[in-house]
Amino acid sequence: MSEKEEKQNSEKEKSDEIQKEKSEIQLKQQELDDLTDRYKRILAEFENHKKRSQKEREGLYNSILGDIVEVILPILDNLENAARVETTDENYKKGIELVLKQFQDVLKTKGIEEIKALGETFDPEIHEAVSSVQDDTKGEKEIVQEYRKGYKIGTKVVRHSMVVVAN
Repeated sequence: MSEKEEKQNSEKEKSDEIQKEKSEIQLKQQELDDLTDRYKRILAEFENHKKRSQKEREGLYNSILGDIVEVILPILDNLENAARVETTDENYKKGIELVLKQFQDVLKTKGIEEIKALGETFDPEIHEAVSSVQDDTKGEKEIVQEYRKGYKIGTKVVRHSMVVVAN
């Protein structure tokens, strides 16, 4: 073999080696890209799972809290009625009002709020109409009287307001 042929063979071998290394690099890069993509997908699934679990926990908490509050709301109604009663014993009245305020504060800290009714437009999602009256001085479907207060946690209604609707 001549020197020229040897040189050509050597260059060809180097060229083949370089091609082989490039192919290996491309394969390794493809593997890395695949693993990176898989990692990103798994991470996204994990984040979605965390968010979904958090929402489920909050929903369960609000549901349980709503069930408990629904049972004790009649007690709050009775305290409000007791606070409205006229009495000669001012200390007794003051005590009832303090207990009522404490009760209301506890409900507020847990995210439970009263549903506004008087003067509002009737909304069947949050109000329960028990009667209607004709009154030309009031607007269409305006609430003119509230028999029982309603309460909600966020957007979930714990107890509907019992109301009288005009027109």
